[in-house]
Amino acid sequence: MSGRDERGERGGVEAPGGILVVGSVALDTVETPFGKAEEVVGGSAVYFGSAASLFGHVQLVGVVGDDYPLDRLDFLRARGADLEGLEVAGGRSFRWSGVYDYDLNARRTLSTELGVFADFQPTVPDTFRSAEWVFLGNIDPALQHGILDQIDAPRLVACDTMNYWIERDRDTLLALLQRIDMLVINDSEARELSEDHNLARAARWILDRGPRHVVIKKGEHGAVLFHEDRVFFVPGFPLEEVFDPTGAGDSFAGGMLGQLARAGRVTERELRRAVVFGCALGSFACEAFGPDRLRDLSLHEVGSRVQGFLEMTRFEHQMPVGP
Repeated sequence: MSGRDERGERGGVEAPGGILVVGSVALDTVETPFGKAEEVVGGSAVYFGSAASLFGHVQLVGVVGDDYPLDRLDFLRARGADLEGLEVAGGRSFRWSGVYDYDLNARRTLSTELGVFADFQPTVPDTFRSAEWVFLGNIDPALQHGILDQIDAPRLVACDTMNYWIERDRDTLLALLQRIDMLVINDSEARELSEDHNLARAARWILDRGPRHVVIKKGEHGAVLFHEDRVFFVPGFPLEEVFDPTGAGDSFAGGMLGQLARAGRVTERELRRAVVFGCALGSFACEAFGPDRLRDLSLHEVGSRVQGFLEMTRFEHQMPVGP
């Protein structure tokens, strides 16, 4: 655990600290009923960084092969992201290809070529070790432990994982839960990790093992925040045009942590607001292949969509009087 108090404050008013992301940087080939894109930039670190860089200073750690088109990441640099932690190793970059049908919540992986990512040993640059906001992408939990050993005193650590690690390295993952503040996973992963089909009980099971907050992603149906004895639900935004849901979950995480970093505190109010911002960024990610929609996105557009969430969920209520 980060050891900070629930407010996320250390006295006085401070400028938001860096947002560190450690994860995959890949080339994706994606086919949906609405088109196909070959070898677009992808990976958890890229999607997270594309969203979070709208809100604050992103510091990215990852690895690519010497065949990677690094110029395609210039849009991150233009937003002030620091890619000092992106290692270029000899060999082929991580590549993934998959197909979606009309149920965009499900996809079929055609191929996974890990390339240099198979030997990834994350090294956090000295200039990144004071990062206050940390997101660990869904990599080997042993590597996630190693990253935390390299960070000084983060204000909040959020972590993602996947079924592969839940099945193959459960004990290491459970130990990691004791060191993080927030777990961000989808509904099937929450059920598998807790061995409980009920999401409310699954979230309680996870909270009892360390994290202060659990965020369960439900794809096009939104996300649920569990915190102490409170539950906050945000629906998915009803999009008329959906091209590619790849990376929507990492974009969600980037929007959420980015907004928390911008607020500079982790209160109940800011957590709820951050989940809405996360859902907004996740929805934008679906509007184009790869991170193309996020590349040109403005904070004004994000604010308008957040307002849309507010209008979509606001209602008046008056308790009935009498029998």
